[in-house]
Amino acid sequence: MAQVRLIKNIGLGDNATGILTGSVHEPTVATSHDNVFVTGNWFASRSTDNGAGWTLVNPFNTLPPAADGFCCDQIILHDPSRDLWIWILQYKATPGGNNVFRVAFAPGDNPTAWNWHDFSPRDLDPSWTDMWFDYPDAAVSSNHLYVTFNAFNAAGRWQRAFAFKLPLDALKNGTALTFQWWTTTQNGSLRLTQGAVGSMFFASHNGGRTLRIHGWPDGSNTVGSFDVQVSPWTSDPFSAPGPGGVEWLTRTDSRITGGWVSGTRAGFLWTAGPRSGRPMPYVKGAVVDVTTQALVEEPDVWSQESAYAQPAACPNAQGVVGVSLFLGGGPRHPSHVVGFRDGGEWRLAITSTSTHGPLEGKWGDYLTCHRHDPESSEWVASGYTLQGGFDRRNVEPRYVHFGIGS
Repeated sequence: MAQVRLIKNIGLGDNATGILTGSVHEPTVATSHDNVFVTGNWFASRSTDNGAGWTLVNPFNTLPPAADGFCCDQIILHDPSRDLWIWILQYKATPGGNNVFRVAFAPGDNPTAWNWHDFSPRDLDPSWTDMWFDYPDAAVSSNHLYVTFNAFNAAGRWQRAFAFKLPLDALKNGTALTFQWWTTTQNGSLRLTQGAVGSMFFASHNGGRTLRIHGWPDGSNTVGSFDVQVSPWTSDPFSAPGPGGVEWLTRTDSRITGGWVSGTRAGFLWTAGPRSGRPMPYVKGAVVDVTTQALVEEPDVWSQESAYAQPAACPNAQGVVGVSLFLGGGPRHPSHVVGFRDGGEWRLAITSTSTHGPLEGKWGDYLTCHRHDPESSEWVASGYTLQGGFDRRNVEPRYVHFGIGS
């Protein structure tokens, strides 16, 4: 029976993070041969020797300032087809005005030679003067970078969601950037599919048991959609106290956090509340055939004694789905878990277990799982735990390189 093989499982120390960490950490990771790049709230770090040593890349001052300064959310990607690093950064809104998100890009052999483009709501529509972007997602297809964001007004109320499509060749070659964008006021927190080739798919909940799946072909300006009904699930309560009764799910919600596509099948994962047969919060899964627009399977991840939450997903080159997620509650504080789906079953392994639970129960919101480059049958995952205490300096981000073993 196939098992998870942990190839690299590295915790990043204070020198790597500058202690710019928090229990709502949102780490991401990508690799290019021996180069590794990790981001989180509120640091970035890179390694040129496959994780043996790390150099802090301070997102507050590595790149020039924008809007009201760097804020928080980041995503790192690497496109192996063009050997291109892609770094998404979110900036604070100016008082009473817009913020921006930045798409920075650099050659694979030099993740210090950054160029960038900034995007603000007002650039899209001059009337959007008090709107700001938040909660990013990013993925690449054969020819494009896709980025999604929610948008809020100055009062903090959700207004709409956006999807952007940027040509990778223009980023690689540093030529004029002509991009497309699409927006909806019906569905928020759009989650993109890792592993896309000729079309990008992304989804969100559409009320109750309905998933709305959007498709955006590389060669088209048109975004289509269809709805799929899944089996009943609940969006609360999210509670899974660990040792000493310490909670870690107080701010967890049911936004889709994992998406992948392989062949004609797209899959999505999110955190769901307990139900019959699932006594703890768990990861709800739905796989759909994008050709027939039919539900294929619902590969949940669950445990009798602890909660699973905040999943990320990505297929390897053979279409096997890898995951990065958290496990906590009952006998354990929050733990980071990686694994893959094999023969209809999830094969999972804990990379690290926290020694403490978080203050105020705050944990999240998202992780990443990407293909390893150049070993495309393997994955890299981001995670974190608390080690030795409750303080932000006790947050230990993790770089995990894993594969399929026997």
